[in-house]
Amino acid sequence: MRVLFLASEATPYIKVGGLGDVAGELPPALLELGLDIRLALPLHPQIDRNRLDLKPIAEVNLPRASGVQPTQVFLSERNSPAVYWIDGKPVRGAQAIYGDPALDAEKYTFFSLAALAACKVDGWRPDVVHANDWHTAPAISWLEMHRAADRFWAEAATLLVVHNLAFLGAGGQAALQAYGIPPSDDIHLPEWARGLPLPHGLASADWLGTVSPGYAREIQTAEFGCGLERFLKARNDRIVGILNGLDMHTWDPKADRALDAGYSWDSLDVRRGQKRTLTVELGLGARETPPLIGMITRLDHQKGVDIALEALGLVLEADWNFVLLGTGDPLLEQRGRDFAQAHPERVVFIDRFDPRLARRIYAGADMLLVPSRYEPCGLAQMIGMRYGCVPIVRATGGLKDTVVDYSSAGDGVGFVFEPADPQALSDAIRRALVAYRDRRRWTGLQRRGMKTDFSWDRSAHLYADLYHRAKPRQGTDV
Repeated sequence: MRVLFLASEATPYIKVGGLGDVAGELPPALLELGLDIRLALPLHPQIDRNRLDLKPIAEVNLPRASGVQPTQVFLSERNSPAVYWIDGKPVRGAQAIYGDPALDAEKYTFFSLAALAACKVDGWRPDVVHANDWHTAPAISWLEMHRAADRFWAEAATLLVVHNLAFLGAGGQAALQAYGIPPSDDIHLPEWARGLPLPHGLASADWLGTVSPGYAREIQTAEFGCGLERFLKARNDRIVGILNGLDMHTWDPKADRALDAGYSWDSLDVRRGQKRTLTVELGLGARETPPLIGMITRLDHQKGVDIALEALGLVLEADWNFVLLGTGDPLLEQRGRDFAQAHPERVVFIDRFDPRLARRIYAGADMLLVPSRYEPCGLAQMIGMRYGCVPIVRATGGLKDTVVDYSSAGDGVGFVFEPADPQALSDAIRRALVAYRDRRRWTGLQRRGMKTDFSWDRSAHLYADLYHRAKPRQGTDV
């Protein structure tokens, strides 16, 4: 089974968001299962070429309305899996990984089609082409148009995985048409969506995926479907939700060098020492109590930062400290600063991207707020549990799939609330604060979370099964 895995970013080469983690961690897990998988990435200018051991494969002239677009294809086999690197003017001319819609559309449409050309000139014929989000959806659209007449691609199956449906590829119509991809003629697609990269790819793919079972259901509703819910419901039998995994080696409190000392589920006394040093570091004193509530996030409307701050304002009578780490929307940054200034003895807001401090908060805070309005999968709640930081999450998408609500019967791994409003979150915070006072029950909560297996192994098996279901194209209605 040969799989071409297309992505706009991937660790350890380049990372902007969660897609980078998935594209960096899922392919190696699939390799472990015996699949022949190759990654395709744009050779972004921000990447250090000297660390890649690039082997030139070919130069390809990609057809474009204005003539041809010269393309340089490289192969790097230093790491596993091997990577096709795509270079050319559309990639080199972009100053950011993501930024200007028109430049992004040109860059990623070029990259998507060039990655297919790379396989052909290299003689490596994929059985499955796995694309991710709107950036690589044009590859799926191109294949649907050409594979019936192209012997190289005739038996290739296609999968398009949605990591965030809200990003449809706005501004991408012109780039698609410039590279020979006209608007979709799928009657189930709204007319306004037929020329956008992601909807076009979703209409062209054999199978559609999302990064959690919960999100697969949610995108078929008016609340989360971004105007595509009727179309997606019509393709319900081809939508599969597979939960993202977590790199259990990267996120391991027993060996994390950002911490003062390693610990595991059976040495939580060491973790309490980590909390003491963190509270001193944050300027909150050295006491183990009150409970420390953490939030590590991009400051964005989706993430519910405003909900969190308002909810904490409703529980000021309780004893707690709070640390918020993140950057993003300037208005939300200002709200974070205002809240910290209003409660300087118990609230700290740190407006920067700081991976080391994030790890220390996961390892030192007692509770983690994840009140997202929607969350396709989410990693914060998984990392929190892995580090013994009990999550308080909204019942949406991957959050609902990964966090079982605590009950007085002594099970569950966190606290779940339903509506995306401050009152519901404040009620969940109060429940967590009550549970925290019972050290035996709280320790049980932490240990159950820390023992949960979020490794990529299970998810990789599910993807491998999906590839095999997708593969037999001949004589099937796919």
